[in-house]
Amino acid sequence: MKKSIKSTVCILLCIVLMLSFAFGSFAVYTNTAEAQRFNDDGTFRIMHITDTHLGYSNLDASIYLIASACDREKPDMIALTGDIAMSDDKVEMDTCIDRLMTVFEERNIPVAVSFGNHDIETKSYPNPSELMALYNSYECSISVDEGDILTGCGTYNVPVLASDSDEIKFNIWVFDSGSSDGEGHYSNVPADQVEWYKTVSADIEQENGKVYSLAFQHIIVPEIYDALQKHNTPRAYAFEHIYNKGEYYSFNPEFENHGVLNEMPCPGYYNHGQFAAMVDRGDVLGIFTGHDHTNAFSVKYQGINITNSLSTRYNGDAFSSQYGYRIIDINEADTSTYTTRAVHWYDFFTLGDVFSLSRSGDKYGSGLAFSVLFQGFFQKYADKFATTIVYIFTGRQCAYN
Repeated sequence: MKKSIKSTVCILLCIVLMLSFAFGSFAVYTNTAEAQRFNDDGTFRIMHITDTHLGYSNLDASIYLIASACDREKPDMIALTGDIAMSDDKVEMDTCIDRLMTVFEERNIPVAVSFGNHDIETKSYPNPSELMALYNSYECSISVDEGDILTGCGTYNVPVLASDSDEIKFNIWVFDSGSSDGEGHYSNVPADQVEWYKTVSADIEQENGKVYSLAFQHIIVPEIYDALQKHNTPRAYAFEHIYNKGEYYSFNPEFENHGVLNEMPCPGYYNHGQFAAMVDRGDVLGIFTGHDHTNAFSVKYQGINITNSLSTRYNGDAFSSQYGYRIIDINEADTSTYTTRAVHWYDFFTLGDVFSLSRSGDKYGSGLAFSVLFQGFFQKYADKFATTIVYIFTGRQCAYN
């Protein structure tokens, strides 16, 4: 179902924001999405979906898997962090977005959208506001286009209210980390968005006391390399710095690590102080990003978990079974912490699922599940074998639970 009032609401939000700047103040609820709420049992579940890279070639399989994941996980909110559908054919791009958003619409799951470096690099939607308007034409979208007030499109916060009152118990930050800096590097969260975060974070704390939060964006923060261990020579599961050639990075055993680092992290070249501001404010527990498709890790650095999630698609190629999604669970009883897990497609189905889908008459699902299992068997155990060999011969841990 489409909603005709979304553009009017976005325009009104932008007017309020401009007035707040004109009068020298920044209202707490300016640029804020529709509030969500903890469930009656105090739980709140976010599914992080990113880098779907949808096109006709992978659309059916990817949508089937995403819908199956939603049915199994039953998330309370979707964080959709960019590189979603990319095509110079507008009909193809619109079709892909419609198929994806319909999954969430039919299940009544609110969706917070932010863009990646590829979303607006097409001829279909060179204007990010037009692309955001398309997402916001679906009832399930709670995304905000802040207009020209901030750099980019889609920087906002989502309050999560108490289960039994309108008190803000948690907060979710959504940032547009941009595309390119114009100098051949990736972009990053710019300075004006950082100032917006600092101001709104302080306002929320002043009105509600300490409110913990999570942040979602496409591109990882530059501090990821500070959280990893530097080597001056190549080695297994150590990846060369994206900008500093001759420097290789792997997990640092001095920090809390989870998951597997499978490729070089790709942050922006310039650092505008986002991570430092969050350390200083002390409200952000974790920053969740995509962009680097096969990385499924979390590293705790200066009190914040820097976390990368898997590409959420299926292409039918060798790496498809390694892709997946991430689940984040927050409990109202203690919002100072959360739990998270990355789910690879190769762990999603069992052989029993293949037979069950076949018996139910779902031949497509049965075939897809078998393909994921078959390819995933080799991918999964090859990875386990490789990380075990590295540990035996070097004592260096490359994968963490």
